Amino acid sequence: QVQLVESGGGLVQAGGSLRLSCAASGRTFRSYAMGWFRQVSGKEREFVAAINSSGGRVYYSDSVKGRFTISRDNGQSMGYLQMNSLKPEDTAVYYCAVHPTLYTAPVEAEEYDLWGQGTQVTVSS
Repeated sequence: QVQLVESGGGLVQAGGSLRLSCAASGRTFRSYAMGWFRQVSGKEREFVAAINSSGGRVYYSDSVKGRFTISRDNGQSMGYLQMNSLKPEDTAVYYCAVHPTLYTAPVEAEEYDLWGQGTQVTVSS
């Protein structure tokens, strides 16, 4: 079973960049699709980006398309979310999650089986 640990969150000014990392333990990471979600206190968890097991298919929410890039390194069992041109409305706790599927990547939070603990991203105006 895969366990996930996010890192890379922090405080950044609007227009800045951050790179989130998701470290996965276990040798089966390459068999999982990975997604990034975010959540503001009192609101539902929101889809941000997803990538299939090989990294050949990526999906983005309209709110981050063109600004965020999802990627993965199966050899290192790592996932990444590069966030550029950050806006105050990007402020949230960001979570990575995985789902055991090979060809696509879900965009619905309820389809993901395993979640990390989250990392806080705060964008000041």
